Amino acid sequence: MLYKLISKHKRDKFLGANLSVNLREQHNKRSMRVIKGDTVRILRGEYVGIEGKVEKVNTVRSTLSIEGVQREKIRGGNVKVQVHASNVQIISLNTDDDYRLKGIPKSTDKNTNTKRGKETKKSVEKKKELIKEES
Repeated sequence: MLYKLISKHKRDKFLGANLSVNLREQHNKRSMRVIKGDTVRILRGEYVGIEGKVEKVNTVRSTLSIEGVQREKIRGGNVKVQVHASNVQIISLNTDDDYRLKGIPKSTDKNTNTKRGKETKKSVEKKKELIKEES
């Protein structure tokens, strides 16, 4: 019951999971928060190796419901198994959320000083100087 005493913005930090190797190289981050729609691989527990999309995120207990991870009840029927966020690895990100993409570091090009298509003041000034020198 201790997890109910922790404030929501701090509890949100417990929902982090590490990224796969190719996502680490692509986004220059080691871990991110898991959200609904991410594809994850289970690394620990009874369901090791299973991959699926996140259907539900429980922020109170820091657990996830994943497609295809179910347990049969004694009386019959299936129940979704909750997996803790620290026991999964994110394989692909749900990029529908613009706010989430804002948190990902922008790639910079060292030659032109541009950031994802936007020109900085320095790059504009350099271009103007190059044009003056050529003419």
